[in-house]
Amino acid sequence: MRMPARPPVVASPPHPPAADRRARAVLGQLSDMDLRLLQVFKSVVECGGMSAAELELNIGTSTLSRHMKDLETRLGMVLCRRGRAGFALTPEGHQVYEATLQLLGGVDLFRSRIDDIHARMGGNLEIAIFDKTVSNPQAQIHRAIAQFHGQAPDVNLQLHVSSINAIERGLMDGRFQVGIIPAHRSSASLVYRDLFAENMQLYCAAGHDLWEQEHQTLDWEQLRSYPFAGLGYHSPNMELSHSVRLPRAATGFDQESIATLILSGCFLGFLPDHYAASFENQGLMRAVRPERFHYRCQFVAMWRLSPAPSRVAQAFIDCLLDAHTALD
Repeated sequence: MRMPARPPVVASPPHPPAADRRARAVLGQLSDMDLRLLQVFKSVVECGGMSAAELELNIGTSTLSRHMKDLETRLGMVLCRRGRAGFALTPEGHQVYEATLQLLGGVDLFRSRIDDIHARMGGNLEIAIFDKTVSNPQAQIHRAIAQFHGQAPDVNLQLHVSSINAIERGLMDGRFQVGIIPAHRSSASLVYRDLFAENMQLYCAAGHDLWEQEHQTLDWEQLRSYPFAGLGYHSPNMELSHSVRLPRAATGFDQESIATLILSGCFLGFLPDHYAASFENQGLMRAVRPERFHYRCQFVAMWRLSPAPSRVAQAFIDCLLDAHTALD
């Protein structure tokens, strides 16, 4: 599932005088109620407002509103604007949301460690994967999940789909325990293990200048005269476009956005061949000289070097590696 878009940030109200600020509540020790309020706040932010969070949390809107007000009073700041104009975080609310993700990630890690001591597997396991892997016949993530669920049925799997950079950041700050991304760089604080590969090909769509043309003599230099849609963050896609000097005329932040830009007929772009196959079968896309314009991605599993994975996370890692080793 895709991670929800963050709500817009709105300006904070004017700061009160220093005396008033001193009189406001100051956060001291965290209590169980504080953690509960922060979990509610996190859900409201990620759902994009009270109404959607009401369904997610099974809590009435009036109760949610009271929880949010209690948290703002506890922290001594306005976290969001809510009303007819919609839901929007204040700058302070945005910072509190980021800190909340780190805090709750640490709490989950603590719980996992306690479960380890008791030799049981429970709690949440946060896994993040790059998008459009499910149609790759080499990807066996679903088999790893089935194997893991058989071993640890009481663990609540939380599966996220996000960008490469967001997954890396999430692992670093403890929000995710395991990530699966295309290999593109390495960090000394993370562990990497090869899983499966993916073939990337260049595509155009109906209406593009290359749609009706033959491509046998097309080279990289000629390709630079056509608008190119590429991913807007460090990735194998960006590395290749830089190495062959393909300037981006449009930017996407996941494979679906690149596919949408290609389907406009205005841009060329690289897509996984397994993902583009459905568009090709419908006569909506065609590969541009695939024997020349292609590259290969190696997907890796990754997790933090320190602290070492919890017993739950390690069990999932073992299942993930085992499911993909069976393909060799």
